[in-house]
Parts: sequence; structure tokens; C-alpha cells
Amino acid sequence: MFWITGDKHGDFADVEAFCQMWQTRSRDVLIILGDAGINYYQDSRGTALKQHLAQLPITLFCVHGNHEARAETCPGYQKQAAFGGEVYVDPHYPNQLFAIDGTLYQLGVQKTLVIGGAYSVDKFFRLRHHWKWFEDEQPDEAIRARTEATLEGVGWKVDTVLSHTCPLSCVPREKLAPLEGDFASPDTSTEEWLETLRQRLTFQQWYAGHFHVNTSINRVSFIYNDFLVFDL
Repeated sequence: MFWITGDKHGDFADVEAFCQMWQTRSRDVLIILGDAGINYYQDSRGTALKQHLAQLPITLFCVHGNHEARAETCPGYQKQAAFGGEVYVDPHYPNQLFAIDGTLYQLGVQKTLVIGGAYSVDKFFRLRHHWKWFEDEQPDEAIRARTEATLEGVGWKVDTVLSHTCPLSCVPREKLAPLEGDFASPDTSTEEWLETLRQRLTFQQWYAGHFHVNTSINRVSFIYNDFLVFDL
């Protein structure tokens, strides 16, 4: 089975309850739409979380978010073949897979494109308080080029898109609080780029996290604390 859920920010209590309720096994897959938070603390706290998650009877397939380091920049991660593409995985924690932006995966019967990353509206707040902020949080030009090349290769047609943020026209503005002070004037370059992809792409479904809401706008489904069946 493939399921999908939203941001966890290092708190997996609801995932544990989910696994118990559904009696999952390690061959079952839970997609996390960014900000899993597994690689936010790259110290003993991060190690303790990984060790704890390694005991869960499920495989985590993590999209990159903006409140965590990219797996490829963290010690211990290696590329591994999975779902018709490659992922990053630490051999000590084989049930924690990190998707590579711009890759097309076969998740069940779904031909699925993954595009992680986003701008942090709390960037300056975090910096001012000496909290972690990751300079490579958004997809750079190389990732964008790889993504577009992947789409060219399949004629700009996929079944599903998994992203952390969303195309600009789909931002759930009515459900968001007004941005002020440190949080004002966010960089929307990633959302603008995703919008150019949306306008060219043929797809059945698009899932996003990031905004901590459960809603749907223009065929983009935002998931936060829900757990949905992904592969029907």
C-alpha cells in the first residue's frame, strides 16, 4: 500500500498511531510531502529520531522541504535504486528514503514526478534567533533543468506530481494568515516556476504540503495532517 501525508517537522506521533491502526509492514510506503524534519538536526537529536523511525513498520518516502537539509549534503547518505529511479538512503536506516528532485518514480501504478523545496517565510526570524536555515532550500537552476529535461523525455505527461510548495495560482491564500514583519515579502520564484510547469504539464493529480492546510485548489491537493491512500 502507498499512503500520503503532509509535513511532520520531526513529530511522528500520528505516523506511529497510523501504523498501529492499519497494521502496516515495512513494504508499505508513506509519502511525506516535505519537511519530515529527519535531517533538520544533524546531531544526536537527528540520530535519535532516525533510530526511532527505523523501528516503524513502514517505509518513509520523503520529498524535500524547506525546514531540513538535503539528504545529499548530510553524512552517511548514498544513492540507491528505488521505484524506477534513485533515492538517497543511509544504510543504517533503510526505511527512510529521500526523493531526488526532478526524478520520475513509479509509485505503484502512478508515474510520479517529485519536485521538493520552497522558500521559508520564517527565514529571517530563524536567522535572527540563530536557528537553522538552509541556503539550498529551493530548487536551483540545475534542479529546474533536470526536471524540465525529465518532462521533455515523457512528453510533458505524468500521472501525479509530488511537490512541497505549489504553483503560484494554487497558493491557498484565503487559508493563510497575513504576512508581516520578518515574514513579509516572500520569495515566490519557486511557485512561479512551478506555475510554468503546471501550464504545460498533463497530469491527473498534484499533491503539495508546506502550507499546513487540508484543501484542494485547481487540481492541487494540499495535505497536512490527513493520511490518504495514494495508489488506487
